[in-house]
Amino acid sequence: MDKYICEPCGYIYDPAEGDPDSGIAPGTAFEDIPEDWYCPVCGVSKAEFRKL
Repeated sequence: MDKYICEPCGYIYDPAEGDPDSGIAPGTAFEDIPEDWYCPVCGVSKAEFRKL
């Protein structure tokens, strides 16, 4: 699965780790994250991420 980077802050979403603090389980592909999810570091929308 691909990793994605938050363009404004550089946070990297790694599907192997997920985002447990936001309810995103490890193994969740970026494409499968709900559209209302936001960067856990800077708070921007999912649309601000790009594939690494």
